[in-house]
Amino acid sequence: MRVLLLSAYTAVSHRHWAHGLVDHLNEIEWTLLELPPRHFRWRIRGNPLSWMLKEHDALSRDYDVVLATSMVDLATLVGLYPHLGAARRIVYFHENQFAYPESGDQRHQGEARMVNLYSALAADQVVFNTAYNRNSFIDAARRFLKGMPENLPAAQPLEELRKRAEVLPVPIHPLPSIEPLSPADDLVGASRRIVWNHRWEYDKNPEDFFAVLESLSEQGVDFELAVMGQRFRQQPAVFEQARQRLEHHLVVWGPQPGDHYRAQLDEGAIVVSTAYHEFQGLAVMEAVQRGCLPLVPDRLCFPELYADAYRYDGSRQGLERQLCAWLDDPESRPPVPSTAEWEWPTLLPRYQRLLTGGS
Repeated sequence: MRVLLLSAYTAVSHRHWAHGLVDHLNEIEWTLLELPPRHFRWRIRGNPLSWMLKEHDALSRDYDVVLATSMVDLATLVGLYPHLGAARRIVYFHENQFAYPESGDQRHQGEARMVNLYSALAADQVVFNTAYNRNSFIDAARRFLKGMPENLPAAQPLEELRKRAEVLPVPIHPLPSIEPLSPADDLVGASRRIVWNHRWEYDKNPEDFFAVLESLSEQGVDFELAVMGQRFRQQPAVFEQARQRLEHHLVVWGPQPGDHYRAQLDEGAIVVSTAYHEFQGLAVMEAVQRGCLPLVPDRLCFPELYADAYRYDGSRQGLERQLCAWLDDPESRPPVPSTAEWEWPTLLPRYQRLLTGGS
């Protein structure tokens, strides 16, 4: 089987997904085309032209399946290379632009949203990493189209898309066999360490996270803090402020190389999310897999992924209450949930069926 795999904006999670597919489904003859994750507005609108000018030979071949991320303008690409329309066309949504929160200096992303919509409509199969991603896409697309100049009868095709869409998470790699910590080691080494391992951007809502930790620090609550994750040239000012105010709690600050990053997760006790934007939350999953207890807001994708015991009400006050309870009384914490259902051994058969068209 020959599969053309297209990733138009290769952010970390997109690269993790695409390379994981190539590594785990090695019976497939893959052709992987990727574009770097920069210049977003140009990338999502210009990817067919970029590939046409740089990858004409690869696009001119015949394939059994075209598997594209939702950033790919699949409708335009098939228009430029009509023979690709003979392949099964699958679009995978890591996120959708309809549900992406805009910062104060961003303009309305109408073009990016239309690329998402046209690609979904041009596909034979649409796949979302969570039900939240699917539902937020369909619901917001309906609202978006109601605001257009024409009263388009879009409800029926969008609801049909919702019914036939598949929910299939981005898999995480299983852990190698390791010797577990003893209960004493766990209490001494990791019981008070709070982990942030998200992108350093506004949509992850670092303001709430650091405000709560500064409040705990002022109250004299004892904790350690590991702040990691992907950092960019421009980042919210709250990070530098928090670094100064929480300096005596810090055990690590900034992006870490792979082995050190994983070692820090192994030492962690609680991984926190305060996000306004999350469609699956691979960073939280990675931390949970390595023994961190998730504490996530009761919104976005989290209610379908984590039981009530791991969620707070989404407010600063709710986060502070739960952190205080878990730090003051470690025995009150629920057990760390299993990540087996999100790992490659569990999800591989479903990806094989997706690509072969099996039931």
